[in-house]
Amino acid sequence: MSPTAVAYFWGDDAYGIDAAVETFRRDPLRFPGGVPERWRIRADNTDPMRLLGELRTRVATGTMFGAGTIAILSNAGPLVRKGTDRAFLIETIGLIADGNGLVVAEETDSGKKDPPAKSLAEAVRAVGGDVRRFEAPREGGLAAWIEARARERKIPLGQGAARELATRVGGFVREGDVDRRNQGRLAVMELDKLSLLHASTGTDVGSASPVTVEDVRALVPEAVPGTVWGFVDAVGLRQRTRALDLLEPLLDGTPEPVLLAVLHRRLRELIEIADRVSGGETPGSLVRSMHLQPFRAETLARQAQAWTVQELTSAMEGLLDLDARVKGVGGATAGDGQVRLAFDLWIADRVGSPG
Repeated sequence: MSPTAVAYFWGDDAYGIDAAVETFRRDPLRFPGGVPERWRIRADNTDPMRLLGELRTRVATGTMFGAGTIAILSNAGPLVRKGTDRAFLIETIGLIADGNGLVVAEETDSGKKDPPAKSLAEAVRAVGGDVRRFEAPREGGLAAWIEARARERKIPLGQGAARELATRVGGFVREGDVDRRNQGRLAVMELDKLSLLHASTGTDVGSASPVTVEDVRALVPEAVPGTVWGFVDAVGLRQRTRALDLLEPLLDGTPEPVLLAVLHRRLRELIEIADRVSGGETPGSLVRSMHLQPFRAETLARQAQAWTVQELTSAMEGLLDLDARVKGVGGATAGDGQVRLAFDLWIADRVGSPG
């Protein structure tokens, strides 16, 4: 019996999902008539029924000659929100013609354990489809993953090169909310770039000298993945350079009001803790008086020690001015570039340690 031509892949490893889709598409047991053509569809809220009808037409219609079509569906949520739409989509799974296939490919935030469209994933599993989560590797796991990708490409890596590359693409950032979806793609792109070192000298890659740590440092820029809590902790510790580095990717994908809200909360916490500590409380007593976890109480107390109460008050006043600029209070408007500059100036003027 040939494997079912339907699958559900999800997780924060975009490269792994892409690779799984390609392996699925090239499986001769699923598609003995040839590798099917890709047809990508991303659902939205505009007209779910129209998309569902188009999807069914594509996968339920067989081809008389040549290979079929594999539909690669992302953002399936709008198609399963209503019961009638969900039933239509699940029914479509049973109508897939020979030579055609369907893969649901969902990139999710890091740490998400369940598939975004759980009912759809269960329907795929019920017909024997492949349902898998792809979790982005990190730290030492990412270094080993990079070594495996290098071997596939016959790119020799010297000692420590994979770890250095993993570090530079953000694999050793430990904040829980870090977005790792594109780390694999970025690491592979940088590996391909490093392989050009050999191509430029006309040397066969398989017998060339290994890529060194120095090569990685020279050619691969540091890319820190966006992490809200890492950014806020850097602000709390008055680490101006790290805060600015973390801010850049965050502004590309996080609404400014969200950043302002978490910054406002952190400054309020630090002001309260500074006041309590000056009154004789210890990190241990903060656990009880502020209902904090011990680790969090210790972290916030350490951050509060980096400021004076006057500096925290000044930072809060500057944050309120920044909030007014972002929200256009009083008729003041600011473009994206001006907002970025305003955040940068706030960090430079109010966060950096004096002297």
